[in-house]
Amino acid sequence: MGGIPLLAYIPINIDPVIFYIGPLALRWYGLMYVVGILVGLWVISSYTKRKGISQDKVYRMLWWCIVAGLIGGRLYFVIQQPNFFSFYIRQPQHILATWEGGMAFFGAIFLVIPTIFWRSRVERINPLVAIDAGVLFAAAGQIFGRVGNIINGDIVGYRSNLPWATLYTNPHSFFCQNLAIPSQCGQAFTAVQPSAAYELLINLVLLGLMLFLAYRLRRPGTLMLVYLFGYVITQFSIFFVRDNIIVSFLGLNWGLKQAQWTSMVVFIFLIPLTFLVLHFSKPVPEGEVPATYGIPQKVKPEPVAEAHEEEQPAENENEEESEVVDTDHEEVTQAENTEQKIEK
Repeated sequence: MGGIPLLAYIPINIDPVIFYIGPLALRWYGLMYVVGILVGLWVISSYTKRKGISQDKVYRMLWWCIVAGLIGGRLYFVIQQPNFFSFYIRQPQHILATWEGGMAFFGAIFLVIPTIFWRSRVERINPLVAIDAGVLFAAAGQIFGRVGNIINGDIVGYRSNLPWATLYTNPHSFFCQNLAIPSQCGQAFTAVQPSAAYELLINLVLLGLMLFLAYRLRRPGTLMLVYLFGYVITQFSIFFVRDNIIVSFLGLNWGLKQAQWTSMVVFIFLIPLTFLVLHFSKPVPEGEVPATYGIPQKVKPEPVAEAHEEEQPAENENEEESEVVDTDHEEVTQAENTEQKIEK
């Protein structure tokens, strides 16, 4: 316990709240969400343009995805809690209280992907192309979400004496508030493995891989598979050092945590999904627009103004013909008058 040498840890003394405006609090975690969204949009801007998805369509789909991600991530976190019935069901106002901490990214994935699929059908673009852009956005945005987790102290590993172990010293951090004895906050033996930092580094590697592949893969849906496989494998691995509750699943007690069971289930689901994508999604030929290739588009009706313009030349032609006829008639009349004068 007391054998941890001095400075064998990285102290974090940041209040999760930046400042208050009356009863409202601006938190680092919320700010990181906003930054993550902006950076995510910037990362996918050239990708969506190259794939033929206009910025208007991106923004129209974005708002639906943000709402779906927040609801899905929060609900999946809440239903996993051991006090789900005793606390959240009895006090439902806490279910959507994201500022109290707790988001499960798997829940966001489960709700956002169907949302993208639905909105893609509305926008008449290939859903797999849109989902590829969506997972690229998620990979970039997650990095800043992890920064928020590091500040909050809500994703931590087991106690550790590693040189890079983190020690939370701010009493308002989630880590200190959840200590059995709050007065122990900041003491060296409470240093933990920085699992949120581990996830941040993994996210950076995954994003780099996806950006590399984004310019080389022509089969829609492949980038989605890379992200999902990468995410479930890394989550399964990282949770071995995360200080979460071990749970059983379907009567199986394998010493795994909830996210690890979820990762296993998703991994199994991804196997047939991979075969479906490889079978039904074909590489987009060069020169075609990936977002709309093979997707029926609405036929735009011709504007009334154009139809009116087309009628006008016809009217002008009739007038010209009328003028020609009148001229011919005048010439004939003049010729007849001339002949009559000669005869006289």
